[in-house]
Amino acid sequence: MANLSLEQRQLCDIQGRLFELALKNGYDCPAFIQAFMNSRTAAALDDTYDRLQWAGEEYILEELNDEIGGLKKAGTLYSAEMMYWAGYTYRYWHYYTGEGSKAIFQTAGAETMNDCWLGFHTFDVEMAIDDLKELYTQKSKGGRR
Repeated sequence: MANLSLEQRQLCDIQGRLFELALKNGYDCPAFIQAFMNSRTAAALDDTYDRLQWAGEEYILEELNDEIGGLKKAGTLYSAEMMYWAGYTYRYWHYYTGEGSKAIFQTAGAETMNDCWLGFHTFDVEMAIDDLKELYTQKSKGGRR
């Protein structure tokens, strides 16, 4: 398992709680995940250091809402457990591979994370990431026949 610092593990937790908060606030989960993972807000969390990393999930959600001009309410809702897992896993993925949030989302979007959650959430997080990357590779190869 990657040797994440305490600060990195805390950021994984903050991002997990951010995703849960989006659900709690009634935002469309797939739309929220897509907006967040492709945002300047997520890119700021990818940086080595950015003030936003220590702002807390409520402030980060406000920043994102302002950045994209309003998050979509209602729509598809995922479970709180899945939302936390997806948020945590996406942030961990960045530390594990060095990939940015946009690239990670292209590999495993909201629907993929929701579809895989039930089977993958019990895995070690690195195993889940490796399996999500392998799933993407298989899908990519399958589409090029």
